[in-house]
Amino acid sequence: MTDVLVHPDWKFRSGWRFKKRAALDLFLQQLSPHYEVVVYTNESVMIGGPVLAQMDPQGQFIHFRLFREATRYKGGKHIKDLSCLNRDLSRVVFVDWDPAAAQLQPRNSLIIKRWDGDESDRELIDLAAFLRMIAMGSVDDVRLVLDYYREFDDPLAFFREKHEELMEIQAKRKQETEKALSKRIRPTFSFTGMARS
Repeated sequence: MTDVLVHPDWKFRSGWRFKKRAALDLFLQQLSPHYEVVVYTNESVMIGGPVLAQMDPQGQFIHFRLFREATRYKGGKHIKDLSCLNRDLSRVVFVDWDPAAAQLQPRNSLIIKRWDGDESDRELIDLAAFLRMIAMGSVDDVRLVLDYYREFDDPLAFFREKHEELMEIQAKRKQETEKALSKRIRPTFSFTGMARS
């Protein structure tokens, strides 16, 4: 949750607050129809609970919430154990900025950039498109897709680049098809004039 969906921000007037990452609401709305969204955080329920309640006040997008109490403590780090989800791991995508958090099931992980509060960030927009691609692709095992994208330093940047290339190719094909159809289907008009006597 922290530095993936929200970022702690301190101001003299208001003290500590959590700032929502750019496009968070859109991200949750777009994923909700395709995924069972579970937020698994290192924050305690005392801190994370109110933040998640503000993030999804109606409880319509985030289906389950797991807090620090559901992590394993190993080597001074809180590790998120996906086996506690009681779900088929071939269908689970784990998104975090910290590779150590996913060390028990690394093949399920997609490591994204840690958010530092930058308002111009677009990571969640790219992540939503990436996850929709997996959902709509009827993938049998998400780990195979994640294995491929994990080969790149910035998996979402690579995905965005390839997605933009594909969109350009599709737009070009559509334009060529429309052009070919307009040449083939030319309206013909016949005008016969009659002379008056």
